[in-house]
Amino acid sequence: MTSYRPADSKREEFRKYLEKVGVLDALTKVLVGLYEEPEKPNNALDFLRQHLGASGPETADVEALRLEVSELKQKLEQLTEENTELKGKLQQYEPQADEQAAAE
Repeated sequence: MTSYRPADSKREEFRKYLEKVGVLDALTKVLVGLYEEPEKPNNALDFLRQHLGASGPETADVEALRLEVSELKQKLEQLTEENTELKGKLQQYEPQADEQAAAE
């Protein structure tokens, strides 16, 4: 009997943890969504994966990262253009520097 109590308390502690971090709520919502589906999917696990992965704060994080990537791509494009322009200007002055060194 003594070994039954610690396992039960660990189980209860784990349940409280899952409830606290929102796992139980998320699972419940996805399972209710699956229950309410008029046409049940062939693969319920894929349904769960798809709907669990698309909810919660991760979606906002992904959207923020996509926006950041888009902004960084634009900045890279601008800097690449600027770099090309500056290299062209530098080429105007480099031949003169080579001619002066040869004349000395």
